[in-house]
Amino acid sequence: MSNPRPRKRFGQNFLHDQHVLDRIVAAAELQETDRVIEIGPGPGALTTRLLATGLPVLAVEIDRDLAKALEERNEANLKVKTGDVLRFDWSELLTQPPYKLIANLPYNISSQILFKVLEHRYAFSCLVLMFQKEVGERLVATEGSRNYGILSVLMQTWFHVERVIKVPPGAFFPPPKVDSVVLRMTPLSKPRVDVQNEALYRKLVKSAFAQRRKTVRNSLLGSGWQAEQLDQAFAATEIDPGRRGETFTIEEFGALANLLYSINGEND
Repeated sequence: MSNPRPRKRFGQNFLHDQHVLDRIVAAAELQETDRVIEIGPGPGALTTRLLATGLPVLAVEIDRDLAKALEERNEANLKVKTGDVLRFDWSELLTQPPYKLIANLPYNISSQILFKVLEHRYAFSCLVLMFQKEVGERLVATEGSRNYGILSVLMQTWFHVERVIKVPPGAFFPPPKVDSVVLRMTPLSKPRVDVQNEALYRKLVKSAFAQRRKTVRNSLLGSGWQAEQLDQAFAATEIDPGRRGETFTIEEFGALANLLYSINGEND
C-alpha cells in the first residue's frame, strides 16, 4: 500500500511534510528510556521517524488496511493495535508508563482524545500533538480570550501547553480546509490548583461554559446546581457571580469548586 487513499469517515489527512515531521520528533525530546504511543499513524510517515530513534512504538490505527500495512513492515520495535482508540480500555492499553504520546490526531476526535488523556494523565510524560488550528487556539488560550473554554481550563490545570509550529494545509494529503498547529504539552510538577474533587471540578468548568452568554451563576443554575450553595460559595471566595466563564482564572475555578465540594461533600 504505497499510496493509500484517505477515508473521509476516519477524518484522514496524511502528513507528509518532512520539515514538520522533523519538528514534531524534535519537540518530543526523546530519550533512550522513552516509550512512544502514536494515535492515527496512517501510512506511517511519522511512525518511520519515531522508529528511527530505536524506541518502542505502539501505533493505534482504526483503518484495518493501514494497520495491516504497518504490521507487514515487521519492525521489531513496532506494535500495532487495530481499532477505535476511544473504545479501548486505556488502562490496558498503557501498561508500561510513562509514555510520550506523539501524533497527528484525527481532527474529528481530537477533543475526545484529550479528555481520555486527562483521565489517564499520569501515564504520560509528554504529548506532542497536531490539532486543527481552532482547537489549538483553545488549548493555549487564557482567561479573557474568546477562545478560552473547557479544554483551555482543564488541560492547563495539569499541563503546560505551548505551540511548536503552525502547519499549512499543503503539508497534508489531501490538504484540509484549515490550518493546523502542533502543540507540546508537559505535565506540571503540581497542578495549577489543588483540586479536592476532580469530578466536581470538571462538572463545574463544563457547566460554566455551557451557556457562554450567561453569567456563571446562571449557567450553573441551568446545569442543576443549587442557588443557596452557589451563593454561599461565591461569597466565601469573594468571586463576583455576575461574571462570565471566560473571565475566570483557573485558580478561581479551583477555589469555587473546592468550596462547593466542602459544602456539598461527595453528593454533588
